[in-house]
Amino acid sequence: MKYVLLFVETEEFARDLEAMDEAAREAAFEAVGRWFAEHSAVITHHAHLRPAETATTVRLGGGDALVTDGPFVEGKEVVSGYAEIEVADLDEALAVAKSWPACPIVEIRPLT
Repeated sequence: MKYVLLFVETEEFARDLEAMDEAAREAAFEAVGRWFAEHSAVITHHAHLRPAETATTVRLGGGDALVTDGPFVEGKEVVSGYAEIEVADLDEALAVAKSWPACPIVEIRPLT
């Protein structure tokens, strides 16, 4: 089965990352790199997203589309990246997600 893992940053996580000294931040990024290497057999694609403030949102319905700069909602959580994986089942997807070393939330969605 194919799933997408959505990596979700919280405001607290972003603050903690920003407060780290350079060595700690580098170690955190290296842990993410190791995670991708360790799971390379099941990861079919992945990307890091630019910050939410770089988003453009299109709201549809009721006439003309409304285009605005920035994220679609003000929130304390934002998707910062994703990985597409191909695994046997949800249990295996959960095992991969539980080993994620960075953002404190990973949403798992099946792909069609």
